[in-house]
Amino acid sequence: MNNQKNHNQYTFLKSSWLTTTRGSMLAIASKEALYLLEFAGRRDLEQIIKDLTTKTNATILPGRTRQIDSIEHEINAYFAGSLKEFKTPIHLSGSPFQQDVWHTLMSVPYGNTISYSEQAIAMGKQSTACRAVANANGANHLAIIIPCHRIINTNGNLGGYGGGIAHKQWLIDLEKKNRT
Repeated sequence: MNNQKNHNQYTFLKSSWLTTTRGSMLAIASKEALYLLEFAGRRDLEQIIKDLTTKTNATILPGRTRQIDSIEHEINAYFAGSLKEFKTPIHLSGSPFQQDVWHTLMSVPYGNTISYSEQAIAMGKQSTACRAVANANGANHLAIIIPCHRIINTNGNLGGYGGGIAHKQWLIDLEKKNRT
């Protein structure tokens, strides 16, 4: 996983819309790694793409890379219930705290959910850090791969999800059904 890059170097990323059983998803990747995977209905998607170009000093062009082909195959297998762990290389573009949050998310087992406060405690933070953790979860732009859909409110309510609550509920149900 490539977390840092020399930002003085200019980068070209490719973007492609993927057709899935859950609707269109946008994938953005370099030759080496996937930078973004989001549902078409993701709030603020245009701003997220602008921020990505700024953070990476990149130009995003229509097209495909090996990593986009890989995630398209994997996401369709995941939606079919036959894939539980993604292998497509990813690039994390966030603060050290956000990256810690995202690594903690990736340790939540397939088919399980935990609360925001449990996630904060798993990171070695106080449960009162759950708001900061929730904000970092919301800054995740690798939907499903970094499984922020597995984080719910302490009272069992779903909480938020950038891709929409209907997608979050469907993802939780899919994983619970196929967890064994």
